[in-house]
Amino acid sequence: MSSLVSPRSAGTTIPALLSCLTLSLASPSIGHAQQAQGATKAVAKATPTEAALDRLAKQPAMAKALAALQSENEWTLTEQAAICEIPAPPFKEAVRAAAFRDKLAALGVQKLRIDREGNVIGEITGTGPGPTLVLSGHLDTVFPEGTNVKVKREGSKLTAPGIGDDCRGLAAVLATTRQITANKIPFSGRILVVGTMGEEGPGNLRGVRALFSGPLKDSIDMFISIDGTGFGITNGAVGSNRYRVTYKGPGGHSYGAFGMPNPIHAMGRAIAKIADLEATTNPKVTFNVGLVSGGTSVNSISAEGVMDIDLRSESAAALADIDARLQVALRQALAEEKARWPKSTVPLSLVIDTTGLRPAGTTSDTSFIVRTSLAAARTMNVYAPLTISSTDANIPISKGIAAVTLDGGGVGRGAHSLDESYDDRTDGYKGPQWILLVVIGLLTTR
Repeated sequence: MSSLVSPRSAGTTIPALLSCLTLSLASPSIGHAQQAQGATKAVAKATPTEAALDRLAKQPAMAKALAALQSENEWTLTEQAAICEIPAPPFKEAVRAAAFRDKLAALGVQKLRIDREGNVIGEITGTGPGPTLVLSGHLDTVFPEGTNVKVKREGSKLTAPGIGDDCRGLAAVLATTRQITANKIPFSGRILVVGTMGEEGPGNLRGVRALFSGPLKDSIDMFISIDGTGFGITNGAVGSNRYRVTYKGPGGHSYGAFGMPNPIHAMGRAIAKIADLEATTNPKVTFNVGLVSGGTSVNSISAEGVMDIDLRSESAAALADIDARLQVALRQALAEEKARWPKSTVPLSLVIDTTGLRPAGTTSDTSFIVRTSLAAARTMNVYAPLTISSTDANIPISKGIAAVTLDGGGVGRGAHSLDESYDDRTDGYKGPQWILLVVIGLLTTR
């Protein structure tokens, strides 16, 4: 997951009453538990989608699968650790991809292949015609080659770089797939099980971009990415524009060549202007100069000043607006540094390289995919807030395809750090249970 998740209010929330209910996995029966509470508290009537998910959870094949995800939870944790111990640094995810493909093959997934970008793609065919749904996790991590990825386990807690983001997501995809194939759960349409390349920052969503620009681009109806820990539903896509900005000149001696435009001074002027940009809070807009470099010594006028800039917003229009104002600021800084030394004939130039573009957008709170995700959380007795973030779902959301990113359960800490951890606690298995119910719900109910 490429940015922190930000919760927001949802039009539909799980009733507070459900926090005191206990799910019977052998025969999920939230409705009966609610009836038991009816003597003291009123229970909101289930919506049609909620009622459909309650019924789905009680169907024999589904009930068996839900129970197995709990009783065989150790299988999921073992897969999570095994995946994590296969290094997958940026642009070097191929070994993990091959292992993920082999794991899917062992589960009976058909038509397995690795596409030109390196994505792993397999298919599970339903019992009749229907929509195509992608169930995916991303293969890459943010950690450089050589990082120690050995998993340390203490009870229910696993610690290793990438153990939550996205080894938990990949393990949840495998666990969900395993139950669908093992129990021959009936559904209509087709499930594409995918492991994507390049979700993290440097990758710029290259895997999912390839998925939606390749042969499958016109056949995908719904998209679910499993990314991170907990039970959030990301249906807001935070867009980002990233640039590497370079001010260039010939450079010279700080004393002998004094009086010429200075690239680092120009960069400083630009940074000051960026810091003064107005940014709205609704929709939220952010800007940041995250890296700066340049220069060879304290007594040299540098030949270049370089900075990396990140702009973000959940609104495409707001992102475009802050970007336009950034472009003006960068060019004003160039002009002002040149004007500071009117007698100099030394050139000063500006180069703006795009290093990342992620589109913004939203899958409506009232869409079928969001309503189903919320209803499944209610059935499974977990609280699932709607959130905004930057994930693989950004691409399909921007194309108007129904898409969300779901968390994989459990509790994560320290994402993108060397001491990243995942704690399964006593109910981590509910993550894959929830995902399974969402996936089959989308392909069996309307």
